[in-house]
Amino acid sequence: MKNILIGITASISAYKIYELIRKFKKNDYNVKVVLTPNALKFVSPLVLETLSNNKVYFEQFIERDDVEHISLCDWADVFLIAPVSANSLSKFAQGIADNLLTSVFCAYLGAKKPVVLAPAMNEGMWNNPFVKKNCSLLKENNCTFVGPETGFLACKKEGIGRLCDIDLIYQTTLREIFKDKKNNNKKIVVTLGGTKEAIDSVRFISNSSSGRMGVSIADCAYKLGFEVIALSSIELKKPYKVVNYQSAKELLEELKKTDFDYLIMAAAVGDFCAKEIQQEKISKENLGETFNLELIKNPDVVKTIAHNKKDSQKIIGFCLADKDLINCAKNKLINKNLDYIVANDVKIALNTTQNKVTIIDKSGRMIDIGLQDKEKIAERILEVVCD
Repeated sequence: MKNILIGITASISAYKIYELIRKFKKNDYNVKVVLTPNALKFVSPLVLETLSNNKVYFEQFIERDDVEHISLCDWADVFLIAPVSANSLSKFAQGIADNLLTSVFCAYLGAKKPVVLAPAMNEGMWNNPFVKKNCSLLKENNCTFVGPETGFLACKKEGIGRLCDIDLIYQTTLREIFKDKKNNNKKIVVTLGGTKEAIDSVRFISNSSSGRMGVSIADCAYKLGFEVIALSSIELKKPYKVVNYQSAKELLEELKKTDFDYLIMAAAVGDFCAKEIQQEKISKENLGETFNLELIKNPDVVKTIAHNKKDSQKIIGFCLADKDLINCAKNKLINKNLDYIVANDVKIALNTTQNKVTIIDKSGRMIDIGLQDKEKIAERILEVVCD
């Protein structure tokens, strides 16, 4: 179990860190919190202690049995500071240690352990040339920045300086803990979501895929240090590259121009599309009691890509069926020239947070993964296929 030290500085967005701590705790990480004195004006130590199940630290000069800023450094696997104010950011860059949090930072940076900084401040402060120089200094010394974002600020103006999305901070922090150097130059492309095949200007044919399994795989690959590209039919805000598509043909065109070491086809690609797409909305007033829609087969996306793959590339497909699942998966594995296929049951996989799957390779070896959260399933899939 990894240990995450969270630093909170004086910013109006500090309240958002409550939800971040909940997210870490929900996923079984140990959390401790250290605050600047002025951060106490924005968040409650009692709430932080309750959420983290640990003592909260903010007093520098009190009697204690250990040197607190050193013991916190030794304990932590990563030091995440969110939000980072302009004042604290500048102190970090200049090596000023005038409170407990800045003292911890000085010691932690000297230990060359991972640091993640999530700034939040007024747009004018963020654009201040001295703040920019301090950011550059910190980046040169192995600090990873996430954000800030453009959005509605506390000063009631739109601009850059807003604390970035909590999920982005969460995923960036995990990447700093778990990334493996052997994955640095490896690229994983994950397709996810369900295709949408247009009928007219507003209607389409789709399926029940939520995209959760694909998102879990992409998130996990990012955490492990891979370069990740998600080809997604749903809108996502992620720290890795996301390219949106709608139809099977669009997905195929994106894949044709995207290089990869591993391609994981978790998307639910529709088998059929409308033979003719009406450019305007079809009016029911102009129709009788029935409406005949002629469908044609979509291109077989994964088979097309696998037919032209390099020897160094691996392609992993998914098979979703409600009967004779394993035989169906084995046939797809062979017919589509895949390296692995992940078999999952319709009755379990769709629109849930859990799944159970069987991974099958070209030799016929089968690995069963029992019912568990899709995040855990994703980790196991990557363990097997990215050897």
